[in-house]
Amino acid sequence: MGHDDAKGLRSGMTVRVLVVDDEPDIRLVARAALTKVGCQVIVAGTGLEALARAVQDQPDVILLDCMLPDLDGFDTCARLKAEPATCNIPVVFLTGKTDQAAIERGLALGARGYISKPFNPLTLGRQVQEILRPACSSPAPEEPSL
Repeated sequence: MGHDDAKGLRSGMTVRVLVVDDEPDIRLVARAALTKVGCQVIVAGTGLEALARAVQDQPDVILLDCMLPDLDGFDTCARLKAEPATCNIPVVFLTGKTDQAAIERGLALGARGYISKPFNPLTLGRQVQEILRPACSSPAPEEPSL
């Protein structure tokens, strides 16, 4: 599955999700919620760990907290988008930092969307799907006829 779509969330293919949060309880709940809807979940507790895991594991989407102990979520997102190996992986902020300035900053860095904490574990998979859906619902460009 390519990084530019969310087909796995709706077609039964396994979607690999990297959850980045420094709180073990959040990682645990997110992993349980996403695993229940058929996702394969990889976790990281810091921004630097997230950068390494993203290159190594090539997830289909990254759920990223803003407030991390070493490299904050904004800097992590900027580095992910600057790295050729990870620049096409969609990033969704999963965070309690949802003021308008933070949202605008994250979107300007290339994030696909925001999910506010506390999140509902029963709807997390659907929220990720809805954020990623625009990329997979647009028709493929037609090839010019020769």
